[in-house]
Amino acid sequence: MKAAIALVAALLLLGSCARQRTLTVCADPNNLPFSNRAGEGFENKLAELIARDLHANLAYVWWAQRRGYVRNTLNERKCDLWPGVASTVEMLATTRPYYRSTYVFVTRASDRLDRLTLDDPRLRHLRIGVQLVGDDGVNTPPAHALARRGIVANVRGYMLYGDYRRPNPPAAIVEAVARGDVDVGIAWGPLGGYFAARSPVPLAVQRVTPWLDDSQWPMVYDISVGVQKTDLPLQREVEHVLESRAAEIGALLDRYHIPRVEQ
Repeated sequence: MKAAIALVAALLLLGSCARQRTLTVCADPNNLPFSNRAGEGFENKLAELIARDLHANLAYVWWAQRRGYVRNTLNERKCDLWPGVASTVEMLATTRPYYRSTYVFVTRASDRLDRLTLDDPRLRHLRIGVQLVGDDGVNTPPAHALARRGIVANVRGYMLYGDYRRPNPPAAIVEAVARGDVDVGIAWGPLGGYFAARSPVPLAVQRVTPWLDDSQWPMVYDISVGVQKTDLPLQREVEHVLESRAAEIGALLDRYHIPRVEQ
């Protein structure tokens, strides 16, 4: 009798294991503060939180965030979600935003370059670093905003994707400010805030204004979790987690020094 009970218990356990849900996340293995293979990014931590609340095992599909990222991951059904994507991306179904961030000016604290704006006349004489995407007209909003103002000769580009052979390639623009290669770095807020906080040289981080340039180049973006376009049940599940864990997620973003603006 005892043997029969043990056998039934074992079969029930096996059945439970077989039904264990797995949540597969698309992530870049070398892209702090967002994610890395060691799980040190804030998007890694968010993925862990979501998986825990959905009672799922967490798995990753590692893929460098280059052009074609969505096409080669979510749209190929290799993974279930992307933890940090602009809310307006049409290739995915996106949750309600869980944070809104902004491009920032990063300067050396000792230089006291306070109250910078895109229209500040000082930008015409300072050495400026700006993040670039490529040479085909698809560039970051600050790059377009500077070019529209004729601020070109004193601008140095830092590729958004960076040199992938080194750790955390997008950090190059913040490191350039710390070294004194440029006076001002204009970077996406999570990158600027995270790496400025870890710089051995004290750096200041200021929000880029105006938030919308020439009625077409926003400096502020809402960020959501993205899922496959047809996976609306998962979208709703994740939204519930984001809403119920909003305070915890806010504290997570604060720990990573992510600049946020009101939604």
